[in-house]
Amino acid sequence: MERSSTDLVDVLSFVRVVETGSFARAAERMGLSKPVLSRRVARLEEQLGARLLTRTARGAQPTDIGQAYYARAANILTELEAAEEVVAEAVTQIAGPIRITAPLTFGVAHLAPALADFVKLHPKVELDVEFEDRTVDLAGGGYDLAVRIGRLADSALIARRIAPVRKHVFASPTYLEARGRPSRPADFADHDILLYANEQWRFRVGERWETVRVAPRLRSNNGDMLLAACEAGLGLCMLPSFIAAPALARRTIEGLVLDYPAEEGALHAVMPPGRATTARVRALVDFLVARFGPEPSWDPCWHVQKAYERGAVEAA
Repeated sequence: MERSSTDLVDVLSFVRVVETGSFARAAERMGLSKPVLSRRVARLEEQLGARLLTRTARGAQPTDIGQAYYARAANILTELEAAEEVVAEAVTQIAGPIRITAPLTFGVAHLAPALADFVKLHPKVELDVEFEDRTVDLAGGGYDLAVRIGRLADSALIARRIAPVRKHVFASPTYLEARGRPSRPADFADHDILLYANEQWRFRVGERWETVRVAPRLRSNNGDMLLAACEAGLGLCMLPSFIAAPALARRTIEGLVLDYPAEEGALHAVMPPGRATTARVRALVDFLVARFGPEPSWDPCWHVQKAYERGAVEAA
């Protein structure tokens, strides 16, 4: 016959009686009434089938078998308290390992310096960082955190928005001089297109969103590759502002049809449910939100483009 499990509160009640020598003092220490504590000890004795305490007018003393049980039980409770302290420390202290995955281009350009600053603030944190553009299995791969861009699939993962990610269509001045400047999304059908993977080109036209069908001259799953092709004059390219901003500042590319914004994405921190509760992961996500959001420093495209246009007007 299977033995019923022992209630730890019953064991703790017995241990406290031995430690204090009194049911009344043990009950006060545990925040219980004396009758409730007495019933718990009696239930433990009944379950074990042995008398653990000798009740006297002056209090209570352990029997020989009670003393032996107390020695083992007290050690177990001490170990349990130590285990709870370990968990509490993991939950409250910003220390320990964090395994991270993030997209390559964004990771190198923006996340890497941010993580370096985070580690300076929290020197007990140990980072294990992988930059890759494919979507990995967080729980299966042992990751604590993924930084992801774009729409998130429905899942049991916990996600927190860090910052907006805006995309714009760009072209080099040499390409525009040779092929002309499109003034509305429908004009893109007449141009060479540099396409990221199978991405759709969607723009807000008035109060509605329109999808523009484009035929790519070049397709790639890497933003840096597309930016290089765009700067070389191979065609029009839709890029996130965090990739395009340096080239825009260099004036090797220009933003197009600014009156028709592309569909906006977002930068998210994505975590398996268990990992999101640790202090070190929470601290890192809070740090990234403060660092990049709500208006990230990598999104100067509108300002730089306006400055470019003013310079062109002044030069004319």
